[in-house]
Amino acid sequence: MKNDTIELRPLEPTDLDTLYNWENDSALWVVSDTVAPYSRAALWQYLENYTGDIFAQRQLRLMISLAGDGTPVGTIDFLNFDPLNNRAELGLFIAAEHRGKGLGHQALELLTAYAREHLGLRQLYVFIALDNTVCLKMFEDYGYRRVGVIQSWVKRGSTYRDVALLQMVF
Repeated sequence: MKNDTIELRPLEPTDLDTLYNWENDSALWVVSDTVAPYSRAALWQYLENYTGDIFAQRQLRLMISLAGDGTPVGTIDFLNFDPLNNRAELGLFIAAEHRGKGLGHQALELLTAYAREHLGLRQLYVFIALDNTVCLKMFEDYGYRRVGVIQSWVKRGSTYRDVALLQMVF
């Protein structure tokens, strides 16, 4: 899956250092469920056991890299894959130094085409904290529709934040 700018590719053992840096950046933990750092050994085991078989693992995680030189710029995931109901949750991360360049939007285009054409999915959905206005705008601009707000869904420090549920039905 690629275009002239980016490529979505399987995770490789050579991604260990990149994933280690991204996963252990505590500033990013507010948009994930991470509460403690990962060891290199844990990430290595994850990479070693990761098959990329969405039907077996109910997840597909891909590295987003620049098409020209292969520089990793982020990850995009199908989570909670449900083949019975033809849906999956979507996760997207773009490294800070690559944000604002349209790479997330392009990754959404590539993964959405893959979801429809190769997996036969009927819908994708995403949960986004209401205070993450940039991410909300990107998904809404791409065509995701806000279908609800879940109150006090994520805990950040000692407070709870509301999240929007956005959905794209094909």
